[in-house]
Amino acid sequence: MASGSAARERVFAPTASGSSEWGEAVRGERPTAADIRLSAIRANFALAARLAGDREVISVVKADGYGHGAAAVAAALVAAGCARLAVVTVAEALALRDAGISVPILVLGGIHDAVGADALIAAGAIPVVQRAEQLELLAARARAAGVRLRAQVEVDTGMQRMGVAVADAAALIARLAAESQLKLDGVFSHFAQADEPDLGPSFEQVRRFGVVLAELRERGIDPGQVHLANSAALMAGAELADALPEATAVRPGLMLYGVRPAPHLQGELQAAMRLHTRVVQVRRVRAGESVGYGATWRAPDDCWIATLPIGYADGIPVSSANRGRVLLGGRFAGIVGRVSMDFITVSAVSEPSIGDAAVLFGPELPVEEVAARADTLAYSLLVGVGPRVPRVICD
Repeated sequence: MASGSAARERVFAPTASGSSEWGEAVRGERPTAADIRLSAIRANFALAARLAGDREVISVVKADGYGHGAAAVAAALVAAGCARLAVVTVAEALALRDAGISVPILVLGGIHDAVGADALIAAGAIPVVQRAEQLELLAARARAAGVRLRAQVEVDTGMQRMGVAVADAAALIARLAAESQLKLDGVFSHFAQADEPDLGPSFEQVRRFGVVLAELRERGIDPGQVHLANSAALMAGAELADALPEATAVRPGLMLYGVRPAPHLQGELQAAMRLHTRVVQVRRVRAGESVGYGATWRAPDDCWIATLPIGYADGIPVSSANRGRVLLGGRFAGIVGRVSMDFITVSAVSEPSIGDAAVLFGPELPVEEVAARADTLAYSLLVGVGPRVPRVICD
């Protein structure tokens, strides 16, 4: 396991009954952890594979597997039949190699200097080319290493973020295909609005991408692996996912972790992360008394306040103050007062006890709902779970 993630991952051994208990690795520490259920990852991958049909599933495990622990997630995906992974940085690819992951790894963020190129070659990863300078750099470093390097090209069909423009794409791809030190492994683009009910802009991106592929055919160039569909496109239905007949792969990310990219996208997904903690302090607050920094909340009536040892350093959004909620003892409790670095306070309906379990998000409290209350994205909550929160790996 890579050193960067080893400190964050803990092995979880379920009891004979299947109920969750604290593993030895977190006994005596703060009672805050994120359970990662690999069975959910596998089930979500199986759904993505069914939706993909005969296309290959490239599983995106960037940002430490969306905060779930990339090494454990990648191993589970490969065991479930995933033949290719995608990350953003070379460091992420190297961490997976250090963890024993041997399948092809696509580095979506591109290569920007010779050090990165050499590290990528050493990792045996597949770089993405987004501009001509990268092509030249990769060819030179591959020549110095005495290897022929596979590479893919990203085409910007409307995201306006990364990738070669549609008008210049075929020429750049032809240059790569003609370069003796490089082998064209694939061509792809990225949807900007596939998670919206109006799929018109997405179909326009498909059309633009099709123009590039048609020009490659005219030039007699085999594009290799062709992919465009992300989680949202897969879950939007066959109309969009099948709109590009040349596609040979799909590239899901968020859905693998059991999260819908948008409320209108339905599917039998299973939440893979459960962020939870326990009550460490209880007090009775009288009507009119304030709670937390800045006295941003005052009790409208006498109430019970429970303190939970988790804060914005652990990924709780500051914006959830006085609007978010947790499950405390199976009942909703509102987050009151400011979110501090290490603690939050919640208003309980009935008297809580020290050690009562609290769920910040998970199967019983969807991360999508928590994100909506905090006016943020589910993506942000998942990757924002801080490094001092142990990932308790469950099967």
